[in-house]
Amino acid sequence: MRLYSYWRSTSSYRLRSALALKGLTPDQVPVHLVRNGGEHRSKAYRRINPQGRVPSLVLDDGSVLIQSPAIIEYLEEVYPDPPLLPADPVARVRVRAAAAIIGCDIHPLHNVGPLNHLRRDLGRSDEDVAAWIGHWISEGFAAIEALIGDDGFCFGPEPGLADVYLVPQVYAARRFAVSLDPFPRIARAVALGEAHPAFQAAHPSRQPDAE
Repeated sequence: MRLYSYWRSTSSYRLRSALALKGLTPDQVPVHLVRNGGEHRSKAYRRINPQGRVPSLVLDDGSVLIQSPAIIEYLEEVYPDPPLLPADPVARVRVRAAAAIIGCDIHPLHNVGPLNHLRRDLGRSDEDVAAWIGHWISEGFAAIEALIGDDGFCFGPEPGLADVYLVPQVYAARRFAVSLDPFPRIARAVALGEAHPAFQAAHPSRQPDAE
């Protein structure tokens, strides 16, 4: 396996976490999102991923997988142990819903593209952009805070899909100076995640391209 990723990318971080929890250690190929106008925009990288986003996972047979939610679902199907989802169908939906709040509602609104659009095309100030980021992260976290449990990780004694999404999202929240004080359940679950070897191995600071 080869993993194309960027050290500080939230979606790359979540995929690295899932891979580490499954005990998988692909070769990493850094794709810098800023240097040289963004290496993800290069013709060479777009031949791998036509969308020009990270992460991408290339399997041993040459198959290219893109979009972290789809790749993580692939990992869950092909490498089911340890599971990231519970066996009960209703419980699975609850876990997926918490992950989707992050993957669909929070993360896209503070990604590089939308933030550049706010600044460059709509003329918004850095203060406006910071307020935008804080609003959407806090609104999503309020929903997650109400969904997860009072003990252990998000949904039990072992890390799962929701934790794979939440730990990187809290990393981003801290980068953007969003307070976790209103979210004690989230803070508890993330503290457990950050102490787990898989999440430690996936942390941006531990990546070969970390700056």
